[in-house]
Amino acid sequence: MVGNRVARVTDDELREMLIPFRTQAVEEGYPWEDIDPLPAEEVDRWISNVRPCAVLTGGGDGTVAGAFGGPLLLPAEVPDPEYPYLASVDLAALPKDATDLPLPPDGLLLLFASLDEPDGEGNYGQAIYVPVGTPVEERDKNTWKGYPGDDHYQKIVDSYPQGELRARTEPDLPYHSLPGFPNAEELVAVWCDASGRSGHLQVGGYADQEDSDPDPLERLASSAVHEVKRGRWGDGEPVSGAVEDWVLLAHWNPNISGREGADVQWGIQRADLEARRFDRAFSTVYWNP
Repeated sequence: MVGNRVARVTDDELREMLIPFRTQAVEEGYPWEDIDPLPAEEVDRWISNVRPCAVLTGGGDGTVAGAFGGPLLLPAEVPDPEYPYLASVDLAALPKDATDLPLPPDGLLLLFASLDEPDGEGNYGQAIYVPVGTPVEERDKNTWKGYPGDDHYQKIVDSYPQGELRARTEPDLPYHSLPGFPNAEELVAVWCDASGRSGHLQVGGYADQEDSDPDPLERLASSAVHEVKRGRWGDGEPVSGAVEDWVLLAHWNPNISGREGADVQWGIQRADLEARRFDRAFSTVYWNP
């Protein structure tokens, strides 16, 4: 789909998309959470943190920009993935400037994720970038390092979603507290209600999980540093524990039986993303059963 990007959404259009959120925050609050209407000045400053993101779902009118599942096609020199295959994203088919990330203009981004019960540490997924024109071969999607005899978890993997993904550009706001915002917790609650996302795959924007304070990227960066020190990730290359050096590559809200409420984040250091070192993406899973 090279050259098939739709027109970009401007910053003014992003803010226009946030009018329902602003109206709810300033005029209604969030009665179900006993949140009263919030100060307009603080709401407007919160909105100034808006970022674009590409939201990919199985329905809607957006451009077809990838798929959940489907054949796993990889270059011959790429080792078999260590985690279950989730989705492919056609970067050329994303709406123009759908994110503020330095993504390649084309090629496929393949995402892999484990929803095994997380213990708070460790890497739970990977990302593989396949440039346009790269020869590929189909792989067995079940070569990941699974759990022999664990029928329950195999059923969870088998229930990963399937089908085409359509992309649209949406505004994204923080899901964690920011300095200078006394009503940050309430703003996050109203935003979660107003955005109404569920079961989606997202590229760019803010990291999101049920317990989002502090920024989930802080936990991700800390886990990456910890795993490097333990020699379990990163091939000995140093990583930064500073959250400002990391960006959210992708987020998945599974919404599948047995893992309701889980959130998967793929983070990557900005320098690695600019260098197209997608092998340096690190993934965390938050699940509160």
